[in-house]
Formats: sequence, C-alpha cells, structure tokens
Amino acid sequence: MPPDTLPCDDAAPAPVWSRDVTLEPGADLWVFGYGSLIWNPGFPFVSQSRAVLYGYHRRFCIASHRYRGTPEHPGLVLGLDVGGCCHGIAFRVAPASVPAVMDYLWEREMFTRAYRPRMLRIRLDGAAGRRVTACTFVVDRQHGQYCGCLDDATMARRIAASVGERGPNVEYLANTVEHLEQLGLRDRRLSVLLAEVRRLTGEGHS
Repeated sequence: MPPDTLPCDDAAPAPVWSRDVTLEPGADLWVFGYGSLIWNPGFPFVSQSRAVLYGYHRRFCIASHRYRGTPEHPGLVLGLDVGGCCHGIAFRVAPASVPAVMDYLWEREMFTRAYRPRMLRIRLDGAAGRRVTACTFVVDRQHGQYCGCLDDATMARRIAASVGERGPNVEYLANTVEHLEQLGLRDRRLSVLLAEVRRLTGEGHS
C-alpha cells in the first residue's frame, strides 16, 4: 500500500485531567480556591465571587516536600479535609480558556496526586445564594503526604521551621490569612496558627 494511503489517526489524545473529571463541552468552568489559589490563581478568569463549600474544611494536612519544605524537613500546605464547611473564592473561567486552565491546574495541583479532583456544588455569595458546580481539589486521605492528625502546636513548629523552593512555609500561611481577611473571610484557626508561628520565629516581637 503506498505511504499516502496508510490509515492515520488525527484525533488529539485526551487530556490527562479527563481521566478524573468530565466537563460539558463549550461550557464555562468554576474553580473553587481555598488556599494559594485565592492569592495566586495563575490562570485567566472572567469573574470571581466569594463562595462556601459544605462538607469540607480548610486544614494544613498535606506534607510539602518541594514547594514549602524538603523531604528531610517537610513543610505543610492546605487541603480540604472532610467535615464542616469552607469559605473561599470561586473563579469563573470562559469556555475558550477551560482546556488550558485545566491543563495548568493539573500541572500545579496534581504533581504528586495528593489531591482528589472533584466537581462539587458550592454556594456563591449574592444572587440569592446561587449554587454552581466547581472544580475542587480535596485531600486524598490514603496518600502518603496526608497528615491530617497533627495538632496545632505541631503544625506551628513545622511551618515555622520549613523552607522550600517557593520560600518559607510561613509565607504561604501569612499570604492565605492576609488575603482571606482582605476578602472578609477571616479564618480564626489560621489566624491563631499564624500568630503562634510568628512567636516561634520571633516575628511577633519588636
């Protein structure tokens, strides 16, 4: 058979994220941010709104061996653990940007698969409590990086002592607390944790 008559498959391979979530083609996308996505989303969006997710709460429950710590001295980053509720920010992504944004989120959040991507219902502020489905990253409790059993004192010591590729662990905590407060979403537990970390590092004293 001549080479130009050989059968070929021009179909693009399915994106990696399609193995975990199914999105409606041509629809916009909501992404729920509860930690670093609040102050550093890193992707284009057309609008944002304060929002609440029920059934999960924000907690330092994932060991960071790279960005905010090292394998020898792991730091801690936030995850959504089961129980309670979490106030955060919902970002709306335009349909044309959805594939690229999903690619970006998978590269950023799913590097070690410590998170489980889920399409979950959230309630937006305003608009009579409109509910939408958002792409959300919850912690995988079976993953080796999960450490949701740490008490507050242990969390504070680890955050105070850890530094990774993206800087001191305390910067991650401080940025989250600062931006939550700017949005009127004060998380008392994180604020208390930050005060203790600053006491341990000496930042809280003149």
